[in-house]
Amino acid sequence: MNAPHASARQSALDRLIANAPFLARLAALYPDDVARYLDEGCDAALARLSPPPLEDDIMRAVRQWRGRIALLLALGDLAGEHDVATTTRLLTAFADQACDAALAAAFAERVPGDAPRGLSIIALGKLGSHELNYSSDIDPILIFDPETLPRRSRDDPDEAAVRIARRMVEILSARTADGHALRVDLRLRPHPEVTPIVLPVNAAISYYESEALAWEQAAFIRSRASAGDRALGETFLAAIQPFIWRRSLDFRQLKEIGAMSDRIRDHFAQGQRFGPGYDLKRGRGGIREIEFFAQVHQLIYGGRDPSLRAPATVDALGALAKAGRIDADVAMQLKGHYATLRRIEHRLQMIEDQQTHSLPVQPGALDAVARLDGAADGAALLTALAPVVTEVGQCYDRLVVDRASGGSLPRDEGELATALVAAGFSSPDAALRTIAEWRGGKLRALRSSAALEALEAVLPELVKAIGAAPDPQATLVRFDTLVSGLPSAVGFFHLLAAQPDLAKIATRILSIAPTLADALGARVELIEGLIDKRAFDAPATKAELIAEWAPGLAGLDYERLLDRVRDRVGERRFAYGVQLIAGATDPLAIACGYSELAEAALQVLADATVAEFEAAHGRVVDSELVVLALGRLGGRALTHASDLDLIYLFTGDHLAESDGPRSLGATSYYNRLAQRVTAAMSVPTAAGKLYDVDTRLRPQGAQGPLVVTLESFERYQREEAWTWEHMALLRARPVYGSDGAKAAVQRIIDELLAERREPGRLAQDAAEMRDKISQHKPPKGPLDIKGGPGGLVDLEFAMQVTQLASGQCHDPNIGSALACLKASGLVPPEVCEAHGLLARMLVMLRLTAPQGEPATPAARQLVASACGEPGWPQLLAAHDAARQQIANWWASIRPPQQETSS
Repeated sequence: MNAPHASARQSALDRLIANAPFLARLAALYPDDVARYLDEGCDAALARLSPPPLEDDIMRAVRQWRGRIALLLALGDLAGEHDVATTTRLLTAFADQACDAALAAAFAERVPGDAPRGLSIIALGKLGSHELNYSSDIDPILIFDPETLPRRSRDDPDEAAVRIARRMVEILSARTADGHALRVDLRLRPHPEVTPIVLPVNAAISYYESEALAWEQAAFIRSRASAGDRALGETFLAAIQPFIWRRSLDFRQLKEIGAMSDRIRDHFAQGQRFGPGYDLKRGRGGIREIEFFAQVHQLIYGGRDPSLRAPATVDALGALAKAGRIDADVAMQLKGHYATLRRIEHRLQMIEDQQTHSLPVQPGALDAVARLDGAADGAALLTALAPVVTEVGQCYDRLVVDRASGGSLPRDEGELATALVAAGFSSPDAALRTIAEWRGGKLRALRSSAALEALEAVLPELVKAIGAAPDPQATLVRFDTLVSGLPSAVGFFHLLAAQPDLAKIATRILSIAPTLADALGARVELIEGLIDKRAFDAPATKAELIAEWAPGLAGLDYERLLDRVRDRVGERRFAYGVQLIAGATDPLAIACGYSELAEAALQVLADATVAEFEAAHGRVVDSELVVLALGRLGGRALTHASDLDLIYLFTGDHLAESDGPRSLGATSYYNRLAQRVTAAMSVPTAAGKLYDVDTRLRPQGAQGPLVVTLESFERYQREEAWTWEHMALLRARPVYGSDGAKAAVQRIIDELLAERREPGRLAQDAAEMRDKISQHKPPKGPLDIKGGPGGLVDLEFAMQVTQLASGQCHDPNIGSALACLKASGLVPPEVCEAHGLLARMLVMLRLTAPQGEPATPAARQLVASACGEPGWPQLLAAHDAARQQIANWWASIRPPQQETSS
């Protein structure tokens, strides 16, 4: 902030002396600091202060140091030289330095000559977030390492740590003639009634990994290693990050965290009503509610988004708004109100250095607080605060986790039957039996009292959502099957109760999309990802995905990386499927998104596999692995469960050898490496399956080597490849390797595809191959979108013959290639529209009828809408017309049937 004028400094001093007895006494004790402040300002005066040396009387020195800092920070605050954030940051910096000084003194007394190490101060609360109050307790947790803590030869490590910690606390907290330095509250440690004040680090890690409570998770949002052995503290905090920031949400914990606020409101009932006596911290619309508002959102989203893990409340609100988790106007409003409430809280504490948060009841005392802040009197202060408190309370009451009771589903069978019919069940008998079995704990997932409590919480919204499904009874049966497979339904039910929109999505999945229902049954936590509104954003690019995953993948070992990538891909693929059944995104855009997702997974896993392989076998100098995608991945048009068609190549000399401890010849090296890349992409792990990888399109097919050099690949394509292999290259695209290597592969493909061909021979070869495909893979039915007359296979054959014969439009994406051919007059215009329709149908039917089974009526309407038709009959008519247009085009290209038979 700008330096205040001398008149503002003098005004601050006058108000301080007149209204804050504690500060007035400090001003009398330290006149030199006051004079320097009046002449030079707060920062210049603070610069003259430093922590006391160890040889001083530490108890007295640290208290005098604190008094001088308290005086100068109050003056800087009152004069407007510092805003609230600056004041709290400087108060926190003092607390960190004071803890270091006290700990150093305690070590020097116990083990003279040894450097302080092996004991760390973990700051929680406002100390952890650099938001310390003017007269605040500090709430640390103390941990020590028995292996590195200096101690006397006869000392037990635990006893030595306790003695050092107790002395540090005494230096800071004991009240002497000079007052105190910091009040230290150690009750936030695990089981404070039975545990020592300082805990062995491994025991602390074990506790937070296995036993910690909901409020402790929330407390650690604002945690840092603030003093002592910071390296030890940071190691501890890194170890418990999965406890603090959980990707899998436990809405019971969020419910309990929210209930803490309710209990605080109840316990401090006398401070709830706004006016004299109002509790700025715990009252409705107070400081705690802004902090909880930020923290609950951080707990929900921070496990998946590291950018939201800001400890400070104002920073957290800004990060949440930037990420789109809360409204930007709400964030701005709460940040301003937080600064106001904290500023007045500081005024209260400046008066007599008391850890108080309540506005005085006596009019004279309230007037003194107001005048200290520059207001005319207590009434003016209350007038300014009233809208702040009201708006904060209203915002908190709208918090994302709605803890209000939503009613319950009747237990009386007659009343329940009436409720089921009202929800949409035409015949409630089967639903009555299912709900009775749930309530009776028949399913394994519903045998605990916590699960039954969670069931009752979600049943009203769940029945409403299932009743709104196209076939409520069938959806209920699928939901029952889903719950039957869960080890516990507690978290799932609490999630649905807290997020009613997810119950609607879940029932839509179960009624429309068997593929997604199977995925949800295998990993019920997939639905949590839909809380993030960005799950319905346009599909991400490969680069965006890799950047998004990077923080969560850094530092993982290879096996954990495989699992983590499978988790990330599964979540994103599930979200894309949900976008389709929600009708939120064009199926062709999702098909491209599926492809970008597969490429991102390949990039990350291939990079990790290469690094792992090089650690064992070294590198082949001037050589690298290149991956060529064909088929739907090459054309950026994957469906939900497409295979990946890949060809592995390598650059450089095939006679070279690797330079590692276990050297391999280049051919053997890359064949083993490619096998591992395939395994990384395809082998099921504890996190499930990723992709099926098909490498049979490589030179010489399944009989040939898995990997060949670029030169061998080019020679084979020029001298031995069949026509259909060149047709396949029209959808080839290098997807892994350096830019130079990928460009070299692309150059080979471009040159091969540009070669002149005899059109008649080309069409004859293509027709023979198409006939073989028809014999070996006959269409599964009238809605086999790829096979059969006029399907997508016929379209690709017609297009690829046209591309090779003309030497034009060699784009691996079918839609783009057709648009190019249309512009050149080489394809009937109606075929482009026909492709769009069939391509969309393929993407949708892979999700809603993956085995070629008849789609449900609701799924039929969904598919029709996604393809731009008003209903299923109209879609079937458009489908038949499109196939006829494609069949006519292919018939105009291929030789007459009798010429291809033999």
